[in-house]
Amino acid sequence: MPLVVQKFGGTSVSDADRIRAVADHVVRTRRNGHQVVAVVSAMGKTTDDLLRLAGDVSHVQPPRELDMLLTAGERVSMALLVMALADQGVDAVSFTGSQAGIITDNTHTKAKIIEVRGDRLRQALAEGRVPVVAGFQGVSTDRDVTTLGRGGSDTTAVALAATMGAEVCEIYTDVSGVFTADPRIVPWAKRIGKVSFEEMLDVSASGGRVLALRSVEFARNHHVPLHVRSSFTWEPGTWVVEEDPSMEEAVVTAVTHDTSEAKVTLTGVPDKPGIAARIFRALADRHVNVDTIVQNVSVHGTTDISFTVPRDDLAPSLEVTRGLLPEIGASEVLADSDIAKVSLVGAGMRTHPGVSATMFETLAEQGVNIEMISTSAIRISCVVRADRVEDAVRALHDAFELGS
Repeated sequence: MPLVVQKFGGTSVSDADRIRAVADHVVRTRRNGHQVVAVVSAMGKTTDDLLRLAGDVSHVQPPRELDMLLTAGERVSMALLVMALADQGVDAVSFTGSQAGIITDNTHTKAKIIEVRGDRLRQALAEGRVPVVAGFQGVSTDRDVTTLGRGGSDTTAVALAATMGAEVCEIYTDVSGVFTADPRIVPWAKRIGKVSFEEMLDVSASGGRVLALRSVEFARNHHVPLHVRSSFTWEPGTWVVEEDPSMEEAVVTAVTHDTSEAKVTLTGVPDKPGIAARIFRALADRHVNVDTIVQNVSVHGTTDISFTVPRDDLAPSLEVTRGLLPEIGASEVLADSDIAKVSLVGAGMRTHPGVSATMFETLAEQGVNIEMISTSAIRISCVVRADRVEDAVRALHDAFELGS
């Protein structure tokens, strides 16, 4: 029988009724002739509640112990889903990340998967059982429990699908697919029926919240088709697949936005070789993921360097850069957390000139000032003030007629 990996997010398992509905979904998939491996997130806001509890207990949160705490959420979900399946007469068995054979590096709170063994899952399937796996977690090469970071359950599901040779990895969430913009900001946004891995990577990287970036990278690298669907209906969602060269791509596929970044600026940086390398190597060594980078033209032998980082990484970024000031001879470090990023994504940009001009003209008409710009072959991103990003998203969505 063909194998399907089904991942159910926090809203899909938020309470007892939803867990029973997920069990029904798994049962119906089996009746349609498929083997199923289910991957579950923590119930509802459990992870946020555990983080809040950790903050209430202590200002010091050792990463190893934080991982031990946070993995409890998925364990609750997996055990309850197995019980719900048993209630429907389906033999199922739960597995933590370590029991499922998900081996990671030793980086706590955002570990990377380096191997998936999956022997126990194959055995369970051979015995006619449904393996239910706790997402978001694994075990390090030092044999410590680790977590994969936000969206890690998506990555767990895709990694299992690749290892087990699944026909498809279905990602069930509270929306019915990937849209041309966030429907909460643009109610007239349309669901996209099919999108390429390349486009989905840029959608995820620029603020699209439906799929975690690392899960899309894993799916692309291992050729795992993804199907993003709503857990509340049986309607088709969005397929994320290999790029089809025979299809005429839309100029712009989606408008995305991201309010989770902050900007760091180093002023008075000496304009000489090796300075930028020293700065960004030090940030990389602290596992800070730098996004947009802008270096101004040198004036009188010095320049300014600005870059964006996840807001959660602002504190270590400031610690690193301020610690480097005496060494590199820069003047000061400035921080700005009141920014946001708005982006256009579309494979058709490669062959259609004028997209940048239309984007900049549209933002100018709305009085939205652009502070930083970055581009790729299929994406243009602008850093703007956080309080104007929603206006920018709606204006760009209309300018490129994505709702028609």
